[in-house]
Amino acid sequence: MSRPEFFVTPGYGEKALDLLYYSQAVKVDNRVEISGQGGWNDDFEIPASLVEEIEQAFCNVTRTLETAAAAWEHVIHVNSYHVGGFPPEVNETMTRLYRHYMPNHAPIWTQTGVEALGLPAMRVEIRVTAVIA
Repeated sequence: MSRPEFFVTPGYGEKALDLLYYSQAVKVDNRVEISGQGGWNDDFEIPASLVEEIEQAFCNVTRTLETAAAAWEHVIHVNSYHVGGFPPEVNETMTRLYRHYMPNHAPIWTQTGVEALGLPAMRVEIRVTAVIA
């Protein structure tokens, strides 16, 4: 087993490292694990629209995977955490984005309802595991 390599996403990841002292991704051999990504911008602002928040969380997953030389094509497992239950737009948006980002495979998915997430305005957080072939 190789030594773990830790990665910090430019922008919000640098702020998270400074404020909370954690990395956004770790790579061990060909496996990449990322921390939960919210639908924030680089200033940790969350959109008012739930759909836009989910879309931004997917963009942030992309950014974080890229820091570790991975991509959605390598994603094998998704964990998503949701505040406020599962209104129809949650599954509709998640499914639409899965098909967009991973058109050639469907990952396994664990979807969990939670009371709160790391920022008070957050309603979604997405964490993935990727294996680079």
